[in-house]
Amino acid sequence: MDEWRTRGTPLFEHLFEHGRHYSPPPTVRQSPRRRNVDGGQPAGSSPQAGNVRAVPVDALAHPTVQRIAALLRSLGAPGEPLELPASAPTATAAADQLGCSVGAIANSLLFDADSAPLLVLTSGAHRVDTHRVAGLIGAKSVGRASADFVRASTGMPIGGVAPLGHPVPIRTLVDLWLAEHPVVWAAAGHPHTVFPTTYGELLRLTGGTPAEVGA
Repeated sequence: MDEWRTRGTPLFEHLFEHGRHYSPPPTVRQSPRRRNVDGGQPAGSSPQAGNVRAVPVDALAHPTVQRIAALLRSLGAPGEPLELPASAPTATAAADQLGCSVGAIANSLLFDADSAPLLVLTSGAHRVDTHRVAGLIGAKSVGRASADFVRASTGMPIGGVAPLGHPVPIRTLVDLWLAEHPVVWAAAGHPHTVFPTTYGELLRLTGGTPAEVGA
């Protein structure tokens, strides 16, 4: 997320293989994409815990979020978009509500690299070193993009930029620090939505390049 403006609470059910299981928190709402037509439990899932409702409410009903959910499904990614109780201005705020390390927050930061968009998926634990990034990609200059540039390049607002689903593919660097966390959180197209993923899956979904991007 761009400067990561998302929040949440601990993780949820059966989203990953290899034995990773999570219980949904009561303040986070799940995407309805796997919901049965009769309104029952999502097909193939265990009963939900707490007061999480698998219904489209507010941000989950946003067309961009629904498009990201469909895209994740089509690409075989098990993580579902979740609606957060409020947007978060910092990675620390997001981590506090998700109950995870700040390093597990995958900030989607869009840069203007010689007038071309560059997406850097960076750990919330550190800042991007633009001079280092410029050297990595052979650019003369790399600077933070304006809100208009972000919207035009990604089709999404600052604070809700997903790592995929852009109008055209964007060159992407994926911070090596994210590999330290078995689950990382990325924006799902709206400032109040996130989805869980992994470092390896981010590389696959984005076609990104592993890189040391921090200062």
